[in-house]
Amino acid sequence: MRSRTTAALGAAALVVSALLPTGGASAAPATLAAPDISLTNVKAHLSQLQSIASGNGGNRAHGRPGFRASIDYVKGRLDAAGYQTSVQSFTYNGATGYNLIADWPGGDTGNVLMTGAHLDSVRAGPGINDNGSGSAANLEVALTVARQNYRPQRHLRFGWWGAEELGLVGSTNYVNSLSSTDRSKIKSYLNFDMVGSPNPGYFAYDGDGSSGSGGPAGSAEIEQVLRTYFQTINVPVQDTAFDGRSDYGPFIRRGIAAGGLFTGAEGRKTTQQAQLWGGQAGVAFDRCYHSSCDTTSNINDTALDRNADAIAHAVWTLGGNAGAQEP
Repeated sequence: MRSRTTAALGAAALVVSALLPTGGASAAPATLAAPDISLTNVKAHLSQLQSIASGNGGNRAHGRPGFRASIDYVKGRLDAAGYQTSVQSFTYNGATGYNLIADWPGGDTGNVLMTGAHLDSVRAGPGINDNGSGSAANLEVALTVARQNYRPQRHLRFGWWGAEELGLVGSTNYVNSLSSTDRSKIKSYLNFDMVGSPNPGYFAYDGDGSSGSGGPAGSAEIEQVLRTYFQTINVPVQDTAFDGRSDYGPFIRRGIAAGGLFTGAEGRKTTQQAQLWGGQAGVAFDRCYHSSCDTTSNINDTALDRNADAIAHAVWTLGGNAGAQEP
């Protein structure tokens, strides 16, 4: 994440009907329940990213070999799972950066649900919470889509962005590279940047503007879907602002509905938040933010597990069901 300080299931079914294609009462079939996302698998991806950083100067930053190796790792897993992948290159500060885009075959390509996370770290450290956590959860959800042979009504696209830490460079390059027609096909964008903070909070982007900073039309529905998951596990959620700090920025600037989750960065947990969620009041959500200690030991497993499952809940709910899953 760029540096700067910062009902239940029935309702979700109604929300998804507003985001799926129109065309009669049969246009929004009942959604399938999302599978549990394996925490073990998510942490295995984090271990791989840690190893990549350790073997490449201690980081996975833009223009450094650790970032390209991270892209190659994620792409290899997705290629093997049957995704259609592409690597988009761009130049920034005299160095080549990359975005990885992965499309799951099928679904309505005129109604794209995109889920993204930035894959780069700062140069100071390996970036395992920021943002290995979001990238690994995003990857494991994508791989679970393939294992389950999920056939959604909407077209699923996943993205891993480069050079976020330098100003949302990769995601901005991607959005700007699309024709107006292709951009209009992306109806929803979900962003996950830091979802395993060691002293975690549970925040959802304020799509409905209840804290004064709502997103484009459709963002409120995305927020409600994400909040619904946490309601089912009795975890309270607070708003976090659409303040342009992460890769949803270029999407909302183009009027694309967006949402996402966040477990906190350098801000300090308040006493009231510690009462809600546990952890230490007066201590940063992530004391290793943008530091060399942002390693695999800088992850709260419970937060990572809950957020990975929430991402899957959003993908399965918003994706809809075009037909029965095959074994």
